Amino acid sequence: MGDTMARGVSAPRRRPVVLTYSRNVYLLLIYTLGKGLQLTINALSINLYAYSLGYRSDFIGLLAGMPSIGALVAGVPIGLLADRIGRKPLILTSGALTPLTLVAVGLSSSAPLLLLASFTNGVLASAYWVTNLPMLTESTTNEQRMSALSISSFLLLGVGALGSSIGGAVPQFVGGLLHVSPAATIPLRWSVLASAVVAAVPALPLVLLREPRRARGHAVPHPNTPIVVDDIPIGAERMRRLENSGRWGVAALFAMLLVPDVLITTGEGAVSSLLQLYYRLKFNLLPGNLGLILTFTGLAGGAAALIAPRVVRRLSKLRAVVTVIFLSVPAVIGIGLSPTFLIAAGFDLTRNVLRGLNDPIYAAFTMESISSRYRGTLSGFYGITWGVGFSVGASIAGLLQQNISLSAPFMLGALCLTLAPSLLLAFFARKKATSANVVHYGQSEST
Repeated sequence: MGDTMARGVSAPRRRPVVLTYSRNVYLLLIYTLGKGLQLTINALSINLYAYSLGYRSDFIGLLAGMPSIGALVAGVPIGLLADRIGRKPLILTSGALTPLTLVAVGLSSSAPLLLLASFTNGVLASAYWVTNLPMLTESTTNEQRMSALSISSFLLLGVGALGSSIGGAVPQFVGGLLHVSPAATIPLRWSVLASAVVAAVPALPLVLLREPRRARGHAVPHPNTPIVVDDIPIGAERMRRLENSGRWGVAALFAMLLVPDVLITTGEGAVSSLLQLYYRLKFNLLPGNLGLILTFTGLAGGAAALIAPRVVRRLSKLRAVVTVIFLSVPAVIGIGLSPTFLIAAGFDLTRNVLRGLNDPIYAAFTMESISSRYRGTLSGFYGITWGVGFSVGASIAGLLQQNISLSAPFMLGALCLTLAPSLLLAFFARKKATSANVVHYGQSEST
């Protein structure tokens, strides 16, 4: 380097990591953007659509939980199938059929049809959730992974939040054309149908995906290669022994990862499933204004995901996850107890920022906790935890909102989000890293 500088020749600049991704990563990120838009349109419009049909909060809470029940039923079978036949066929199926289920939701008015269409949507969505994270993990190098996961969260939670504006603007526009309230049934139906179009377009390029090599090969790391769980190194030989020790060994590791996630998703279901209806009932917001506010808070949360790699360099993944979840508890309580919408929106902004920061770190923590041999299956079980947690949280939230108060679901969410990081600490913080085999970020399992 000294000779190079002495001759006045500067060292070549490294390309930004975002320009080094494989085609798979770019295609998955595009689809994730579409998924984020679709989800936020649905989050705003489907509950309000059901409310416009005359359904009460208890039924709307059940309806909001139906996709997660679908994921509960399908998660593990799809995860096992993904580890057996690969990721690509399943994500293609999800991309092709999801728009059809959204059309069914938008054209339904009876309770059984709404529930059935929402359940089917959850089954198909589970194929995305089960395959996307392992596919991103297996399509990136160690240097790319944290960056790719952060950008994925930014697109899903941040840019995807623009869907709230779309979901609010469509009924405003249709209501103006028909000279009816944007909160009426027909304008909100068109908002649901718009989400089907948004889901379909980014799914078309998925045919260009390539099956990740590791997903086909189920390669087990070399015995001398350390695997990192947070800052806790687990030697590959130990991982090999754990995975080969029978069902109980694998089940123990799965339980340590999945039980806290049940609580996290229960808390999230209690808070977010009826948040739009909470704003509508307590502060009398119309869809257009509500969509703009949710877009802004979502963008802020997504932008927070971009600083996740920097946070990981300063803190361990486990410390970062635990700290962020604990900090979200007062924000959740604040939303439920706020006397004005502006104060509630401020707490919701804080909650979204913390969630956006946590998501990519938590994803990296879980995927690096197990070898590629079981990542699809683990993701399938995360479909179960999401299905159980979100549906239970949403259903209880509907009952609490209907029978106790509009604020009660947020207290349930705060309780769950207090217990979850406590369990993560109990399960993982006892392990001590030895200086002989600590591997820092960028030196974990090679893919």
